[in-house]
Amino acid sequence: MTVTTPSDILVHTEDGVCTLTFNRAAKKNSITSAMYGAMADALAAARDDAAVRVLVFQGDLAIFSAGNDLGDFLNASTNSVAGDTPVMRFMHNLADFPKPVIAAVCGPAVGIGTTMLLHCDLVYAGDNAAFSLPFVNLGLCPEFSSSLLLPQLMGYHRAAEALLLGEPFLAEAALEVGLVNRVVPPSECNALAQRQARKLAAKPLTALVESKRLMKAGQAALVRTRMAEEGQSFGRMLHEPAAREAVSAFMEKRHPDFSRV
Repeated sequence: MTVTTPSDILVHTEDGVCTLTFNRAAKKNSITSAMYGAMADALAAARDDAAVRVLVFQGDLAIFSAGNDLGDFLNASTNSVAGDTPVMRFMHNLADFPKPVIAAVCGPAVGIGTTMLLHCDLVYAGDNAAFSLPFVNLGLCPEFSSSLLLPQLMGYHRAAEALLLGEPFLAEAALEVGLVNRVVPPSECNALAQRQARKLAAKPLTALVESKRLMKAGQAALVRTRMAEEGQSFGRMLHEPAAREAVSAFMEKRHPDFSRV
């Protein structure tokens, strides 16, 4: 049974910066339905709060997020990326968030721990960061419009390597392809993100919001459409034999056998 406490997502606002911290390090900051709901609510509140000018995501110095919590993953009704679910509310609220968003990433960033970064404006990584998109290895497809945004960012062949093989790539590779802005020692990463956030918070919010809107306007509708298409496929594939075999293999601590699926 997956247990989520209110402190699994910490929300702190100071000097115009709202910081959301993954605070479930004992579970590798894996994200539950309740955590998605808490982040969706925090994003909505920060969007509407005139005192909030910048939003920051951060995790532990050793782990950003291992992606979806397996307990929720097995419960399709709460983990589906289709319909009005907590994860979809989180995705839409982040993709549509009008103010600057910064992420500080140390250690592994798995699945949505990486795809959410495509919707952030600035990303800083510890030199221990490792990004992975293991959807195919789980019998699933990409989500959060990553099948659209990742090829745009990395080029098709690099995106195909990341999405089809699902193997981790490290901070320097992420810097090379433009997924992150800067790589620093893990002990400096969160502090750097906070400094940059405060620089942004000191600037005119109307100019920040309009600049971000203009940069994203050309593909905003495409992002929403692709997110919905991915969500339908993801929800269907979650019930298919390949995903069941992947989860069973994980639970049984063996290599999956996809030869008959």
